[in-house]
Amino acid sequence: MPILSFTFFSLFILTVGSDYQVLGLTTTTTKASGERYVQMRAGAPFKIALFADLHYGEATSTDWGPLQDVNSTRVMNTILDDETPDFVIYLGDVITANNIPIANASLYWDQAISPTTSRGIPFASVFGNHDDTPFEWPKEWFPAPGIPQLICPAVNSTHSGEEACSFRGTQRIELMKHEIEHNVLSYSSNGPKALWPSISNYAIQVSSSDDPKSPVVYLYFLDSGGGSYPQVISNAQAEWFQNKSEEINPNSSVPELIFCHIPSQAYDKVAPQFGIHKPCVGSINKENVSSQAAELGIMELLVKRPSVKAIFVGHNHGLDWCCPYEKLWLCFARHTGYGGYGDWPRGARIIEITQQPFSFRTWIRMEDSIVHSKVVHGIADQLSYKAFDQMIVILLCFFMCLIF
Repeated sequence: MPILSFTFFSLFILTVGSDYQVLGLTTTTTKASGERYVQMRAGAPFKIALFADLHYGEATSTDWGPLQDVNSTRVMNTILDDETPDFVIYLGDVITANNIPIANASLYWDQAISPTTSRGIPFASVFGNHDDTPFEWPKEWFPAPGIPQLICPAVNSTHSGEEACSFRGTQRIELMKHEIEHNVLSYSSNGPKALWPSISNYAIQVSSSDDPKSPVVYLYFLDSGGGSYPQVISNAQAEWFQNKSEEINPNSSVPELIFCHIPSQAYDKVAPQFGIHKPCVGSINKENVSSQAAELGIMELLVKRPSVKAIFVGHNHGLDWCCPYEKLWLCFARHTGYGGYGDWPRGARIIEITQQPFSFRTWIRMEDSIVHSKVVHGIADQLSYKAFDQMIVILLCFFMCLIF
């Protein structure tokens, strides 16, 4: 009865609405053997902030658009000050490329990551479906003669004339190259060339505070497509994950967390109906899951791999829940940016990793500093399902003896 055991036990490890805050965190970052890793501090958990769907550059030709970027920056500043994370992950749709007419959309990308870089916090990013979407001509740009005006935002552009209004967009590889070359705090990677145009496929090791060569958890980043190509995690990416995970974590002895932008179709299977009820945890469930166009092997690998503990995605602005699926958690982040659709209050998902014994907690920190929707994972993994089932049988026998 593994499914029953998991669901039953989940009722005891999910809590909502309690405060949890650790101040004064710092981080040590370094390189080893060509693989980048982040090292935990002694005696402290490792905290990650997820910023999802910022959508910088939305409606650039209007007064409303740039104001949303200001609001998004305020949200990130508040959350970074409240949580003081060790690491930040930009979980896709950092920019709305289809609204950005200038030649170098990296200028908006730089604005989006500035709250993190200005604080000296290391970070990584993964692409969403809007980050390199081709430019879409706004209807209001077309006057009566039918010839669109050239309305280019010059404030943040280093280009002029025809180059500034090239409307060619900025490709994934250009955005990633700019981020890596201009930010020593970036832990992002282009990923294997064999997977291009899928760019942000890579892994980061979070190391023990005692030994930088001793991994505590592996963070995997997968480009779920959209924009310049279909919204899928391809067979080739699934094969890359299988090979990479077997290379760096051959016995599945180290826990693994997965980050991508667009949810798998597995999210459709566990999506709550009519509110959010246990064992799921969250605060908003205002739309249907908008999942990847196809399942091409990655979820089968993740479910079968015992070291994978959770998947974190963005994309749906009106969802922030976590639900169990098989033996792992499927979690949405929280819509952080004021760009994009929806008027729900903004926030960010926080993940906190404990080293010994391994566990992770995750919760939502809102723009008004309120904390809610906490999930605590780890205790269930330290008890075998067999032992748990045996405990249930013993308890039932005990109560039956009392009754009879």
